Amino acid sequence: MSRNEAIQGLGQILIRRRDALRKALAGDLSSLQALRDQSRGDVLDAALDNAHDEINSQLAEVESRELAQIENALEQMREGRYGLCQGCEKPIPLARMQALPYAIVCIECQQEIEKSGRDLTDSSDWGRLIDPAAGENEIMISDLEMDAT
Repeated sequence: MSRNEAIQGLGQILIRRRDALRKALAGDLSSLQALRDQSRGDVLDAALDNAHDEINSQLAEVESRELAQIENALEQMREGRYGLCQGCEKPIPLARMQALPYAIVCIECQQEIEKSGRDLTDSSDWGRLIDPAAGENEIMISDLEMDAT
């Protein structure tokens, strides 16, 4: 099987997963609303309902993040950039793509990201601060001394 055929197959997997996540999220949200609309019993019932709401909310958040990653991968596929590492621009190995079809970086770049703590989806530079009162002077966080005692 060629790389193009494998990528087309991954596209179908992404579409099926996207559709399943959309249905799951729609169901999660409607079940959360149904739980809220129900009359509550005693304090214990209310606590259990709140715990279920929290769990469902957290699951919905995880599913929603995965859905966003899948949508991003499908967009890259439409643009012809799917399967190229956003870090080094080399092709991502098929084994990685099959394990994680919405991967945007190769394993080496992912390891580098994890070591450095940066995120390709976040362009914010939290390592520097600008003091508006000091004009254009920048303050690097690494320049600050902190006393933790």
